[in-house]
Amino acid sequence: MSGPERGDSARKAVRMIEDAEWAESAGLDTVWVPQVPTDFDALVAVSLMGARTSRIELGTAVVPLQTQHPIALARQAMSAQAAANGRLALGVGPSHHWIVRDMLGLPYERPAAFTRDYLEVMDAALRGPGDVDVENETFTVHNPLGLGPVAPLPVLLAALGPVMLRIAGERADGTVLWMADERAVAEHVVPRITKAAEEAGRPAPRVVAGIPVCLCRPEEVDAARARANRILGEAEVSPNYQRLLDYGDARDVGDLCAAGDEKAILARMRRFADAGVTDLSVRLLPLGENRDELVASKLRTREMIAALAAELR
Repeated sequence: MSGPERGDSARKAVRMIEDAEWAESAGLDTVWVPQVPTDFDALVAVSLMGARTSRIELGTAVVPLQTQHPIALARQAMSAQAAANGRLALGVGPSHHWIVRDMLGLPYERPAAFTRDYLEVMDAALRGPGDVDVENETFTVHNPLGLGPVAPLPVLLAALGPVMLRIAGERADGTVLWMADERAVAEHVVPRITKAAEEAGRPAPRVVAGIPVCLCRPEEVDAARARANRILGEAEVSPNYQRLLDYGDARDVGDLCAAGDEKAILARMRRFADAGVTDLSVRLLPLGENRDELVASKLRTREMIAALAAELR
């Protein structure tokens, strides 16, 4: 996962490109770029990363749907996909009330119905080039489009509740998760999205789980979990995450953190794989008292992730 850290905007684009170059050289499969409200545009980042890499998949996790028309998002996604030579995985979702309504001043009513209608338009656009003619409860679109994807473009939907998981199984190629522990994945997410995909005649869905990871000494695990709660804690203001946590054993993002030595982290990752996760999106969580210690911690954790990747395939 690359992109959510704070920093100088002039330097950030270079750093994200360097992250992608490192991930490709380390043999990782995907770079996931979060679209957080205060940070770099994820699809612009994909375009920049795509120009400097040749193999690695580049995914967004996730682009909020309400911020642009589905034709505009489809056009932007296909442009970024072309810049990345067909390596984009487009993660999208209806976001949260505290972003859409409270920050942006946009409506946040019936997000699942809005998402279904949005995907109907965007799916038609992604089948281009050609005319996009869709009328549903939310959109009336009659738009010629001279652009088409340069390769199959997987669409992954952030789906936390039962209705959204059904939509993801029926209309998307998988789901991108945050705040889902192993039990929530195994008992709530995978059965629902898999059943919906099967009934729709679609292939088995991808299940992408985002988790914080911190390589540290056993006696530092509690400090790592406390830091995760301090810098990544969102559940207390997000009912969507609170409901997802209720399906599992974790009570906060600290409980989701894979922290400890290499053996402990590998064991936690294997539990996610056994639960049905197909892709692990690692949010590096450095630990330290100052910038130098934080940078060193991040690099140690990053190298450990690269070493474990082959074992988890």
